[in-house]
Amino acid sequence: MNLQTFHPGLTLEHWHALTLCEQLGNIGSEVGRALTAKKQHNHKRELAALDRALELFDLTIADPKHHGHCRELCRAREVVCDYFFGDNEYGSTPENLDRYFMVYAIAARRDR
Repeated sequence: MNLQTFHPGLTLEHWHALTLCEQLGNIGSEVGRALTAKKQHNHKRELAALDRALELFDLTIADPKHHGHCRELCRAREVVCDYFFGDNEYGSTPENLDRYFMVYAIAARRDR
């Protein structure tokens, strides 16, 4: 099934076929793009990357195989939203957000 998404050509079947590490690594790439755009004061690119990241978060949270990880996935989404849109109550930094997602990207590459 094709989705109306910010990621042209993305299908639910393809996304759900990825491992959790692959999914979070991809989310981390979009969060990284948003962090770079924020640092460069490019609000339009920042918001576009965040739209894509949030879309991927939502697809990951909806993935039936992650039923037991829903709480953690929702919290990660909340932390990202808090950093970019909220009062940063979690005290996130670009470095610790990047570090959080990098672990998954590295694990995804290792498991290939």
